Amino acid sequence: MNTEPKYFKLDIADRIATVALDRPERKNPLTFNSYGELRDWFRDLHYSDDVDAVVFASNGGNFSSGGDVHDIIGPLTKMSMKELLAFTRMTGDLVKAIINCGKPVIAAIDGVCVGAGAIIAMASDLRIATPAAKTAFLFTRVGLAGCDMGACAILPRIIGQGRAAELLYTGRSMSADEGFAWGFHNKLVSAEELDSAAREMAMRIAAGPNFGNMMTKTMLAQEWSMSIEQAIEAEAQAQAICMKTVDFERAYNAFVAKERPVFEGN
Repeated sequence: MNTEPKYFKLDIADRIATVALDRPERKNPLTFNSYGELRDWFRDLHYSDDVDAVVFASNGGNFSSGGDVHDIIGPLTKMSMKELLAFTRMTGDLVKAIINCGKPVIAAIDGVCVGAGAIIAMASDLRIATPAAKTAFLFTRVGLAGCDMGACAILPRIIGQGRAAELLYTGRSMSADEGFAWGFHNKLVSAEELDSAAREMAMRIAAGPNFGNMMTKTMLAQEWSMSIEQAIEAEAQAQAICMKTVDFERAYNAFVAKERPVFEGN
């Protein structure tokens, strides 16, 4: 996989990948190039054995201001319908790539987190934020629908239908306190603690059985469209597969020896 991207920051250490958009002077907007490169990187991540978890970090006190007004919004007003559909499908593919990458993704949110930036946070598995975090799904504010990049499907599952509807209709900012109370944010920490808290969470998850983590993420996504009966059967199959891993045997042997298991992801 590409470990030297051109359009976003990437650092891989101790099997934790830290990703961040890299235009802090503009509050980290997305461009056509960064959209596509992030999509491709998360797609390739599914096949990577050198990363066990991802932190999508803030940069310069902000997470992301969404699609760049000059580099994206302006050109979109001049595109044909065919070109517009190719773009909206590409942005949706980024969300699908994050959901299907097979690795837990933790968004570390400071400051502005709006538009497509809010969508990236929404698509992550966990979200840690600072009190200064302001999250907004701005699409109606620019004359579009709130149904962008899976927002109408995913956001209600996180914070509830009524709360999601309010944010998607009005485009208003959700404060950090609201986000925590509503279950969007898993934890609030100070700006000084944000990076370390997100990395600590990533390392804690990565220390677990990573094949099991992959299966958990897969089931969390796939069971949205299943009946309860289908979900129970799918989980029975998933768990039986996990029971054939060496990590399962390691956990049993450690329990018998009254030791803490050391998982190796196989």
